[in-house]
Amino acid sequence: MGFLWTVVELLLALILIALFGLVSAIIFEASRRRHNHAHVEAPAIFEDPNSLKQVPCPHISDPAEKYISLIIPAFNEEHRLPGALEETMNYLQQRAAKDKSFSYEVVIVDDGSTDGTKRVAFDFVRKYTVDNVRVILLGTNHGKGEAIRKGMLHSRGELLLMLDADGATKVNDLEKLESQIHAFARKESQPGDSAASNSSFRISDIPMAAFGSRAHLEEKALATRKWYRNFLMKGFHLVVLLTAGSGIRDTQCGFKMFTRAAARKLFKNIRLKRWCFDVELVFLCKWFDIKMLEISVNWSEIPGSKVNPLSIPNILWELALMSVGYRTRMWTVST
Repeated sequence: MGFLWTVVELLLALILIALFGLVSAIIFEASRRRHNHAHVEAPAIFEDPNSLKQVPCPHISDPAEKYISLIIPAFNEEHRLPGALEETMNYLQQRAAKDKSFSYEVVIVDDGSTDGTKRVAFDFVRKYTVDNVRVILLGTNHGKGEAIRKGMLHSRGELLLMLDADGATKVNDLEKLESQIHAFARKESQPGDSAASNSSFRISDIPMAAFGSRAHLEEKALATRKWYRNFLMKGFHLVVLLTAGSGIRDTQCGFKMFTRAAARKLFKNIRLKRWCFDVELVFLCKWFDIKMLEISVNWSEIPGSKVNPLSIPNILWELALMSVGYRTRMWTVST
């Protein structure tokens, strides 16, 4: 009996030591990252592939020059990117032909691809001109969050839409997000309001975020997925709820729209570079009191997903860092 108690005590001691080590590691890493929202600060350079001349690079702090910017992060997407880009450009050109006030740009951020993604992207720049399609090269792989952050910081739109390179959500669904943002802006700017009476008022001036959502598809997904995938999904939702709070059911849909005012605050402060940056966006929206809308979009599963179950420990690690960093005020934000 005495031997059994010795073993139990030893196990408890090891568990306590492991927990202490984990908590210490989280606090240390959160502290190390407290000034780490600068990320990749090498200046973004746009190059015209026809003239080989560099194009002046805008910044999110500059006034908007286009109505909408579409930011597409791409990592080894030479096979899926062409179809998605063709569909996107066809939609944008058709809309511009119907509405002469509609102006747009597509910003492709190559996140250190080792295949032909860069070649595919520059083919579209040659076809549609550098004014309408631009490419940012990160050089090495930094993660989807960093790629989107870089694209957002160097876009010209009043509205900024992030969307995946696989075309899982049809590009014309942006109209659902766009119309809800405009409806809320009109509601916020009633006649007599100082913003409404200002002739220079633009939609970009109101900080808002519209999150595309697949939550309406959850019931069908639960019925067709393996039990362990449903278990992991429910577990992730619980962790997100504890970390960022309620408000958005589907944080991970890659189809999100921001006004320029919202993007300026969010993407100058975001710290997480990979999959968990979506959760940090929700957290920062609440921090800055940015209005969030969740809007159902059409979505289809595209072969070639880069989400790896082995990345789950890293996801949990980043969520823990974010929670500790912000809640202890080690991570501060700038306006």
